[in-house]
Amino acid sequence: MESGAAVLLRSVMTAASLLAGVLAAAAALLPRPLAAAPRQPILTVCADPNNMPFSNRAGEGFENRIAQLIAANLHMQVRYVWWAQRRGYLRNTLRDARCDLWPGIAAGSENVLTTRPYYRSTYVFVTRRRAGLSGLTLDDPRLRSLSIGVQMVGNDATNTPPAHAMARRGITQNVHGFMLYGNYATPNPPARIVNAVARGEVDVAMVWGPLAGYFAGRSRIPLRLEPVTPAVDAGVWPMTYDIAVGVRRNEPQLRERIEQILVNRKPQIDAVLRDFHVPELPITAAPTVSPTPPSTTARTSASSVSRR
Repeated sequence: MESGAAVLLRSVMTAASLLAGVLAAAAALLPRPLAAAPRQPILTVCADPNNMPFSNRAGEGFENRIAQLIAANLHMQVRYVWWAQRRGYLRNTLRDARCDLWPGIAAGSENVLTTRPYYRSTYVFVTRRRAGLSGLTLDDPRLRSLSIGVQMVGNDATNTPPAHAMARRGITQNVHGFMLYGNYATPNPPARIVNAVARGEVDVAMVWGPLAGYFAGRSRIPLRLEPVTPAVDAGVWPMTYDIAVGVRRNEPQLRERIEQILVNRKPQIDAVLRDFHVPELPITAAPTVSPTPPSTTARTSASSVSRR
């Protein structure tokens, strides 16, 4: 006959066993913890933090939006390497392997692989609508008496095509240069040339199209934009450029993937460009780049004058 202590011990063990079973059954009904979501790979983009309408640190530019679209279609997350687009930009970003791509470079630029173009734009004459200066061309005699603004890079070898076109015609005394670099302590320094037209500081300015379209659209003074013609001055200085995405020369597969996205997402990209009032021309079948592409002429020089 068992002792009272043995009976009590067996009862406790039985109760513990039943409790363990109940707990195990309850645990099976509880939701299992979710596995940590895998981290997305990173796509590192070269960009200027203060250069609207192209890009800024807040991600408000059209190149920010296009970079985000590319990254989303690659199932990657965007990270930026911010660098002011001045001389040495390409050397210190893409060529130094600090980033994977550079949106907004002239198609065919040297020292990088460029995708097929995703838009083509032109330098434009910017005038006040009430001034009645429509129909200007580079050879218009009115330019000899008007106050003219042109974008400048810094020296004769790397100036913008309109600056060279005016100098070639001997039109210099009435020309006012507006530096692409400008005062970087102020927001969007290249916009000053468009603002100068609106304020009446100059009668007409020749400005890279995307910059002109964006800031003219925000001007309180109605402005007129017309393409600078001829499209190629003296067979040397182009006023129009195909614009692409640049990647490092050892990344042909990345270029191919981006090109496919540019084709598949063309409607979305076109919508972004329209939102920013980018003046567009038909993309050429086989883009070529002169020694002075607009990327740098409109933003800075990367090689000899490759946009930015």
